[in-house]
Amino acid sequence: MALTKDDLQAIANLFQPTKDDIQMIKNDVQELKDDVQVLKDDVQGLKDDVQVLKDDVQGLKDDVQVLKDDVQVLKDDVQGLKDDVQVLKDDVQVLQKDTQELKKDTQELKKDTQELKKDTQELKKDTQELKKDTRELKNRTTTLELTLENETNPGIKIVAEGHLDLDRKLDKALKIENEKEILLLRLAHLESETRIIKAQLNQTA
Repeated sequence: MALTKDDLQAIANLFQPTKDDIQMIKNDVQELKDDVQVLKDDVQGLKDDVQVLKDDVQGLKDDVQVLKDDVQVLKDDVQGLKDDVQVLKDDVQVLQKDTQELKKDTQELKKDTQELKKDTQELKKDTQELKKDTRELKNRTTTLELTLENETNPGIKIVAEGHLDLDRKLDKALKIENEKEILLLRLAHLESETRIIKAQLNQTA
């Protein structure tokens, strides 16, 4: 039995949906390929991001190691500072002890100075008396000279008495002069000690 034109057309119509389906499948496959390519790109991006994260983590590890080293150095510096502070405390303790001794020496010096002032006042008083005695001696000497000029025999007795009195005055004057020299020596010694203590105070300041 021969196929008519209508039969052939019907058969062709049967295959037409299949072609459409194949075309749709091709389109779907292309979309899948595109999606796979996008996924590959995403995976590559993820790989790149992971590598960046690895690099960042390594950098953080390096930074942490540097921080550990810095902390160790800081600990060493703090220990050194503690040692220096301890040394400073010891020095301050020694300085305080020296200051106490210096205060004690200063008090003794003040006491000696007061005694020296007292001795100086007494020396001034003795000096004034010596001056007074010297003036009296001069007056007596003048009187003696006048008496020697005006009297002879009676004057010899007066001269002898004047010499005896002069000897006593000279002895007293020499004694006062010796005491004056001793006080001056003590004053010079105290002034020397005062200068030494002032120098020590300046060095301490």
